[in-house]
Amino acid sequence: MKRIISLLLAVLLIFSSVRADEGMWLLSLIGKNYQQMKALGFKLTPEDIYSINHSSMKDAVAAMNHGMCTMELVSPKGLLLTNHHCGYHAIQQLSTLENNYLRDGFWARSYEEELPVPGMTAWFLVRMEDVTDKIMSELNDDMSEAERDAIIRKVSQRLVKEATEGTDYEAEVKEMFDGNQYFLFVYRVYKDIRLVGTPPEAIGKFGGDVDNWMWPRHTGDFSIFRIYTAPDGSPAEYSPENVPMESKYYLPISLKGIQEGDYAQIMGFPGSTSRYLTTWEVKNVMTHENAIRIKVREQKLNILKSYMDKDPKIRLQYASKYASSSNYYKYSIGQNRDLKRLKVIKERKKVQKEFMKWVNADKERKERYGKALDMIRESLKKSADLDVAQNYWFEAIYLGPEIIREALHVMRAINPQASNDEIKQAKEELLDYANEFFENYNAQVDEDLLVNLFQLYKENVDKKYYPSVFQDIEEKGGFKAYADKLYKESFLTDKDRFIKVVENLDPQEIMSDPGMQLAQSVLNTYFEIQSLKQDYDDQRRKGRRLYMEGYMAMMKEKDPNYLFYPDANSTERLTYGTVKGYYHEKDPDFYTTTDSYDPNTQYFKPFTVIETYLEKEEHYKGTPYEKDFTVPDKLRKLIETKDYGQYADPKLGTIVTCFLTDNDITGGNSGSPVINGNGELIGLAFDGNWEAMSGDIEYDEDLQRTICVDIRFVLFIIDKYGGAQRLIDEMKIVK
Repeated sequence: MKRIISLLLAVLLIFSSVRADEGMWLLSLIGKNYQQMKALGFKLTPEDIYSINHSSMKDAVAAMNHGMCTMELVSPKGLLLTNHHCGYHAIQQLSTLENNYLRDGFWARSYEEELPVPGMTAWFLVRMEDVTDKIMSELNDDMSEAERDAIIRKVSQRLVKEATEGTDYEAEVKEMFDGNQYFLFVYRVYKDIRLVGTPPEAIGKFGGDVDNWMWPRHTGDFSIFRIYTAPDGSPAEYSPENVPMESKYYLPISLKGIQEGDYAQIMGFPGSTSRYLTTWEVKNVMTHENAIRIKVREQKLNILKSYMDKDPKIRLQYASKYASSSNYYKYSIGQNRDLKRLKVIKERKKVQKEFMKWVNADKERKERYGKALDMIRESLKKSADLDVAQNYWFEAIYLGPEIIREALHVMRAINPQASNDEIKQAKEELLDYANEFFENYNAQVDEDLLVNLFQLYKENVDKKYYPSVFQDIEEKGGFKAYADKLYKESFLTDKDRFIKVVENLDPQEIMSDPGMQLAQSVLNTYFEIQSLKQDYDDQRRKGRRLYMEGYMAMMKEKDPNYLFYPDANSTERLTYGTVKGYYHEKDPDFYTTTDSYDPNTQYFKPFTVIETYLEKEEHYKGTPYEKDFTVPDKLRKLIETKDYGQYADPKLGTIVTCFLTDNDITGGNSGSPVINGNGELIGLAFDGNWEAMSGDIEYDEDLQRTICVDIRFVLFIIDKYGGAQRLIDEMKIVK
């Protein structure tokens, strides 16, 4: 939602002409944006993007693991591209100290060498359907929120069953605009995904956490996977008999180069945005969610780093966990800064004032919408202490020591009333889980996290929301003494003990374990907090639904042509704009390479080139960040000899590594294809820029940019660095 700079006049001027760069648009409705897309340089049709009658771009774009990241098909044989950081966990999972694919990279020389990735899935959209009328016809205003939810679940289950019966499809119904619209999404899900190639971490994560969210970037953030199917082409679990997928549609790849101002669209599965929050909700995000996340994760990351710096094995075990935790720690810091810079709370007060003026001008509107904002404000005010407890519980307890999540996993698997077959299945599942879990687990690290993060919870949360086990811990000498005993005795902290207990699988014995009792205690606290918050949450949800309904009605009344886009919710979207830089003074604490910034105009150029890899390496030598900016010898030689092959930009005579667009993306879009006006792949989206971290709540058209790795750099690394010509040969290259 655009920043409001004055009252009604500004509201109308801004909202009646949402710019191309803002908006995450549903594919089936993209025809409404078509003229604007054409004006920017799109040369195809909406049917080329989304069609249920023939193959289209949607058939080349998949959600990794139902929305964690985005992947795209780039060959007729199921070859997938995504980001290195999206494939990071899989790469780590397949690595050992002897075969460290994070450190050394990996390139399969044949289908037989491609490595199965346990648990990875690719979700392709088959079709989507507006089912709002089918759901709304079953609802009425006299229902409580619980009654509404029950009806919505019932109708949704029926719609999902109708859409999937007799097929291998999966489906879900998702709400839009806070329950004012509903869509059915039907998917085909592939479950045999294999690692094909990845650059070493020194390329795929060049710059490490220092460069995270920053521009300029010089990062080869990509990895390569392949979908395998049953011999008949249907989705199947892993089997040696499976074959590479026959792609229904795949993206051609452009070597023609890009210029500032060129059309760029991104298709993917953005996770979550909250563009329509009220002032009180924005404040709640800043003071509760972000502030608590920053405080807890800073301590967590310091603990992890202290162990990772001492031990290479722990560094490998915790690399993915550290990166995941660090990502939104840094994001939260930037978001709070930018929400203040943009004066979002002040500006939304103006919007809400205008909304109430519109509401109070009509008796029927006043009766329907008059209390909506009060409901939101009061629900947050009355549940503030519960909200603090809930956020600390999530960050310090659930995302703190892994023993908690491990115990909850065991709880879900065991069933005291299980049949012999169910017990056998549970054993197999838990033994498989143990092999994966303990491969990347260190009990001493976990104990240290428990002691420090539980103490943080205790110091910052009202004692009436303490887990019952806290009293026992206090009586036994505090968290350190308790944790020492717990980690020596619990079967959850040692693989051999875990396997022994699981093979016996006595539910009573399992639940008497001190680790399981701890998890049960903290889980009970979570349920208690949720129960106490439920009425307030319901009140807020109802207020939000009414506010959103009224707000959309107000805007449509002022401008019948106004287009709303729903908040991101892990459903497939398209965003369109152009290749574009931005003006901003550079951060004095961050090194800005010579290829990317004009100090006279304070303009960040939208391209970086490969030679400045070496410039960054030289700058950070002798600093604590040196290891994050080490250029592999083979890449250095390719740069120094300018052995760029067909991948150099024809005008620049060098490799463009990364570029900027003004597309509107968020988490979940990582790995998304960046596509030119001809429908050709020009890059992969992988990050946003540090100057505009407000984006999930407030889009900043002047500063918000998407950072993309240039597809020519990707191909250069595959070919010249990885020597994987067989992969290049699979692709359709457009020169």
